[in-house]
Amino acid sequence: MKDLGIAILGGGNMGRALIGGLVKRGTAPASIAVGEASAQQRDSLARQLRVPVFADNAAALGRSDLVILAVKPQDIAATLAPLADALRALQPILLSVAAGVRISALRHLVGETVPIVRAMPNRPALVGAGVTGLYTPGDARPHVRRTAEEIMRAIGEVVWVRGEDELDVVTALSASGPAYYFLLTELMIQAAVDLGLDPATARTLAVHTLMGAGQLAGASDGDLARLRAEVTSKGGTTEAAVRAYEDAGLRAIVARALGAATQRARELAAQVDHAEPPRIKK
Repeated sequence: MKDLGIAILGGGNMGRALIGGLVKRGTAPASIAVGEASAQQRDSLARQLRVPVFADNAAALGRSDLVILAVKPQDIAATLAPLADALRALQPILLSVAAGVRISALRHLVGETVPIVRAMPNRPALVGAGVTGLYTPGDARPHVRRTAEEIMRAIGEVVWVRGEDELDVVTALSASGPAYYFLLTELMIQAAVDLGLDPATARTLAVHTLMGAGQLAGASDGDLARLRAEVTSKGGTTEAAVRAYEDAGLRAIVARALGAATQRARELAAQVDHAEPPRIKK
């Protein structure tokens, strides 16, 4: 990995998270070239992360072995179309973290021969605690899968999904998931304040409970039902609260919420597909 030439197209939050994670794991900043349109962002990246930064994506591409596509979905065509010839000549791995942009849409722009991996990380990647869903077609060479996995492990855990459609469920579960936990924590804080706790005290208790519960779950064997049961004494306070959640239909609410998020992810992906990006010249 230390000898890999890496180009990151897009120096926003996810691009920065990847740079920070890669450097922390031993990648030399000089081997990571960044293409970024914003002059202010370029200055910040060069100053803070000490990576080479270019206004011209072609200059950032250089002779990279791996190209990380970290721009907004609506900017994909404008970013990749001018690079199509260079990408076909270099044959780098194209690792896309652009939400909802299918491999078929990317191949419209770069051709059939460039190896493509899609990644769906989440916001905790910004603090090195993310989790990423990965997908690449089954005929991808082992080094393509291995390289993509090593790159995304720089910002957290990695799982491979069996089909590209499953990335829409990954979006609903883990990419959107932090917002669900934040919402529940907000509501717990407000409820505690309404019951008489000072707001600062309630926030400290709720946030650290969220953090600690996550660490316990991560350090366990994965049996969340058992962990919950260990906290839930028969006839105690936790049992009363869990019963209130169940009586309010929490299970059905969660199922509807993830279903709605998955459906919206598929709608957004369809919008990108229907935009018909220009085909490259054969």
